[in-house]
Amino acid sequence: MTKPRIALLIGSLSRDSINRRLASALIRLGADRLEFRESNLGELPLYNRDMDRALPPEVLHFKEEIEAADGVLIVSPEYNRSVPSALKNAIDWGSRPYGANSWRGKPAAIAGLASGALGTAPAQQHLRNILSHLEVHVLPQPEVCVAMREGLFDADGEIADPATRQFLDGFLTRFSAHVARFAMAPA
Repeated sequence: MTKPRIALLIGSLSRDSINRRLASALIRLGADRLEFRESNLGELPLYNRDMDRALPPEVLHFKEEIEAADGVLIVSPEYNRSVPSALKNAIDWGSRPYGANSWRGKPAAIAGLASGALGTAPAQQHLRNILSHLEVHVLPQPEVCVAMREGLFDADGEIADPATRQFLDGFLTRFSAHVARFAMAPA
């Protein structure tokens, strides 16, 4: 049985991003259930409606990745209580040109890691609003707003805290079931 293909979008472009670390840990934790393929948001040009008539090759490739995926996992920080610009740019490209929304009907989930008390909750709320408008079916629960702290990751990048690891494993189980529901739904 083939595992569902998941487009992975990491909202931070930083090589040292704590959200990239979380995404890597989720990939390893969910490897038995899901096949993750990261989309490189840094390759996309800034969205400009003037390019809608002739989409750049990087945009066409990105849209094809989203369309080929069975689901989407977004792992993202929050910037200024909202969605990082690279992620918003990718979402905009995926919805364009008008009438060619690559996101429509996709099951998705959101996760994030932050050092602040609110975590990534403000960005996730904005993201849910945006994705709802694009007809993306976001897993409602559990909300994954992980607080960064000393000892969260071990030396190999695995989640070291047993309670957090169990929570994230449960999240991936719910996400996998969410993706499967949409795969079985009639078109």
